[in-house]
Parts: sequence; structure tokens; C-alpha cells
Amino acid sequence: MTATPTPTVVIVPGLRDHVADHWQTHLAEQFDGACTVPPLEHDRLSRAARVAALDEVLASVEGPVVLVAHSAGVITTVHWARNPTRQIHGALLATPADLERPLPEGYPSVQELERAGWLPIPRRRLPFPNILGISSNDPLADRRHVAGLAEVWGSRPVDLGPVGHLNPASGYGYWPRAEELVRELLGSRETEGAVS
Repeated sequence: MTATPTPTVVIVPGLRDHVADHWQTHLAEQFDGACTVPPLEHDRLSRAARVAALDEVLASVEGPVVLVAHSAGVITTVHWARNPTRQIHGALLATPADLERPLPEGYPSVQELERAGWLPIPRRRLPFPNILGISSNDPLADRRHVAGLAEVWGSRPVDLGPVGHLNPASGYGYWPRAEELVRELLGSRETEGAVS
């Protein structure tokens, strides 16, 4: 009997792309073969370009995949999932930004995001198992809004507590819970038929 290959972890960053001390950067170092969707050189705000970049990375990976998305990377993932080009083993979707309401200063406006193709945010069940991490004090999304997304996306919601936007500005940095949740997704195939 041939062993099932271990899924590859694919990191989907938000609009700020690769940040050296971000938990996604630290997480990628914990898993052999993990890869990250690279920053865009042009059209950095384009939703279509970000979805295409994710699709390109996924096309380069053989075997099963676990996605790890944060902030607008969650919204990129959900847009990609409208027309998926491959099966996904599972996804960790952490603190999605609410792009449908005004964000704090320094972020794109709702009008800019709409012109760039981000809106509306897709609201239908995702075609893969996923865990949605919800912050109780995220400055970029109301907790009830994110809980509503978990319901329509068919996510398993996980209350992360007061983690802000789960980024270096909120003190994350290395976030050990990420590895725990990813390992849960990696092991889901083995435990699907298990009796508890």
C-alpha cells in the first residue's frame, strides 16, 4: 500500500505581503517544502492578480495542499475557491479583514477595493475543510461579521481571543497556535474515519 504524501503548506499573505516577523513567515519555517505566494511586482491591489498568483503557486505543487491565509489573503483564497483548479486538503483562514467597510487610515478605501475587484466578498460554502480563526478585538473586522462568514463558508470557527489583527503590530510574531491548527488540518485525512 502506497503512503499518502504529506500535504504541502501554502502561505497566502494579506495585502502587506511578506513581513519578516509575521507568524506566517515563522510558520513556513516549521514545515518542509512550505511555500508562500510571492509579492506582486505590478497591480499590487488587484484581486485578479492575487488570485492568479495563488493559482500559479498551487499549479507548481504536487500532491495535497493545506492553505494558510491571513487578512486579505483569506479573501484572496475565497475568491480563488469560486473556480478552484485543484482539490485542497484543508485551510486555516485567520482573521479575515472586512473589506466591505472602511478600514483604518493607511489601508485602501472601500472604493479602491471595489475598483480592484475585491467586492463583493463571496458568500458560499468553500469546497474544502477549513478552520476560521476569529479575533475578539480585530481593528479590521467585527467579530460578528467574521462569525457570519464562518457560517456561510462552512468553516469551523475558532475563537482566538483578543489577538488584534494577529499581526506584528498586535504582537504576533511567532504564534504557536498556528502550527497546532495546521497540524490538525494535516491530520484530518487520517482521522476522518476514526471513532472517538
